[in-house]
Amino acid sequence: MSTGRTFFDKVWDMHQVADLGDGMSLIHVDRHLLHDLSGARGLADVAANGRSVRNPELCFATPDHTVSSAPDRYRPTGHPSEKLTKDLRDLSAKFGIRLFDMGEDGHGIVHIIGPELGITLPGSVLVCGDSHTCTHGGLGALSWGIGSTEVAHVLATQTIVQKRPKTMRITFDGQIQEGVTPKDLILYVIGQIGTAGGTGYAVEYAGPVIRAMPAEGRMTICNLSIELGAKIGLIAPDEVTFDYVAGRPYAPKGEMWDRALKTWKDLPSDDDAVFDREVAIDAGDIKPQITWGTSPEQVIGVDGRVPDPAAADDAERRALLEAALDYMGLTPGAPIEGVPVDRVFIGSCTNSRISDLRAAAAVAKGRKVADGVEAWIVPGSERVKHAAEQEGLDQVFRAAGFDWREPGCSMCVAANGETVAPQQRCVSTSNRNFVGRQGPGARTHLASPAMAAAAAIAGRIADVRKLEG
Repeated sequence: MSTGRTFFDKVWDMHQVADLGDGMSLIHVDRHLLHDLSGARGLADVAANGRSVRNPELCFATPDHTVSSAPDRYRPTGHPSEKLTKDLRDLSAKFGIRLFDMGEDGHGIVHIIGPELGITLPGSVLVCGDSHTCTHGGLGALSWGIGSTEVAHVLATQTIVQKRPKTMRITFDGQIQEGVTPKDLILYVIGQIGTAGGTGYAVEYAGPVIRAMPAEGRMTICNLSIELGAKIGLIAPDEVTFDYVAGRPYAPKGEMWDRALKTWKDLPSDDDAVFDREVAIDAGDIKPQITWGTSPEQVIGVDGRVPDPAAADDAERRALLEAALDYMGLTPGAPIEGVPVDRVFIGSCTNSRISDLRAAAAVAKGRKVADGVEAWIVPGSERVKHAAEQEGLDQVFRAAGFDWREPGCSMCVAANGETVAPQQRCVSTSNRNFVGRQGPGARTHLASPAMAAAAAIAGRIADVRKLEG
């Protein structure tokens, strides 16, 4: 019988304060991230109940979900989001929590700033009142999204009660094709095993394709774990991870770095570790992906055709496909390539890092956004925005006809009036395409930054490989 342990098991056991029985554990939380929705609400609950924050030095806050991305957003408008930001600002100050405010170095989408500031560390447990907290698994953190009552519980106790999940390993082998990105890899996986395929599992992504992937690409992979049904997605730390984390503001320094590094190097899954489920993916089979329906699992290669519900093997699935096609306004059997688009959104916690903007700019450079298409670039943080401007990427986008915006979640969550109009079609680098996600009646196609930029230039869903060629 194998005695090997998975990466997940090692980190979980290190943080288990108590075994509560029936598969439940009391887990210590190393980092708690707060934003203007669940964070402000959780802090208000703590204050209303006369409690204090147990470890304010382990909590970090930033307004991101409801802030405007407009260039003039610092002008008061009376929008409800301004109260949410004020509440987060005031309550963070009350409890001594570090807040990264709008316009300040460090501000941005909570899942972008955690890694870039070194708040996210390998082998740590990190939680946030947001389902895409699994993003931080790309740096080897055990991270997941929590509910509003759990936010208040973590604030008051620095612990969380959690059921231990099963383990799954998804191994990527093979040679990646031209034009294929981490976003394409994870969308393909979701299409293969479904949005419930990871339910009840902590998913570890492994294999030579993952090992060769930069840290920011790994975060994109882990970001969509929740769209696979898994709360937790993680990648074991290695030299790529350590190089990314080293020197960041909140990363360990000096002797503490040496001690941390020694621990981190022991974390990867043992060679004889046994997972509850194994999935093997040949990356060579994957082409640039685009969703066609109202679920991330409704995805095809850009050279594919819209599925025909008549080919479904049961009535329930046929009805789901018919409803998705009706909402999206697509014809069964028609090519997805060439479908006209109205909007393009490049941003969100999935794809708004500097590497994402570089990929989009490489497609946009020397070209123009098609007539009738409104295209936005929303950097994930002040640091990303500054880096892009230092490289001149903002000028590339502006020259091509893109709107260059301020950091925030923006059109991903359709907040602050930043929405796609009813029946408008949007190619988006975000993570969700369900009915109404980007606004009532909005039709969303998920894709990589390069594919989104190609759609903006072509004015239709386009194969970036052909555009670049």
